[in-house]
Amino acid sequence: MADDLTLMDDDPTRWPKEPLVALERPHVDDRGAIQPLVDLMMRSAVLITSKKGAVRANHYHKTDWHYCYVVEGCIEYFHRPHGETREPDRLLVEAGQMVFTPPMVDHGMKFPVDTVFLALSRNPRDQESYEADVVRIHMID
Repeated sequence: MADDLTLMDDDPTRWPKEPLVALERPHVDDRGAIQPLVDLMMRSAVLITSKKGAVRANHYHKTDWHYCYVVEGCIEYFHRPHGETREPDRLLVEAGQMVFTPPMVDHGMKFPVDTVFLALSRNPRDQESYEADVVRIHMID
């Protein structure tokens, strides 16, 4: 069954159609709330803090996809299909929102304020695996 799930999670027809992901309604009761984020097989979940003015990414992934859920702050998220030379599209992803990046999409992030976000990825985050999949580009300053 795990192989079937892995194959389904690598099926682009199951990925979000737009970068900004519509979240399901949270389950709320007297104890609080549970907000569903991602129900796909993944190999990495990391919590990232970024200082105001920082730039991250400026790369694309050959095979990896990832969701970035903003816990606190916001991300200026820039993206375009790999190989295009036009200016990238820009989204402002605020606290409580999530953005999806499929493989072969140039992307970069700027942080107008101190920000905390979760990165939930298909591939492991160990440096050897990560660096083998990442291709660095210069898209944003």
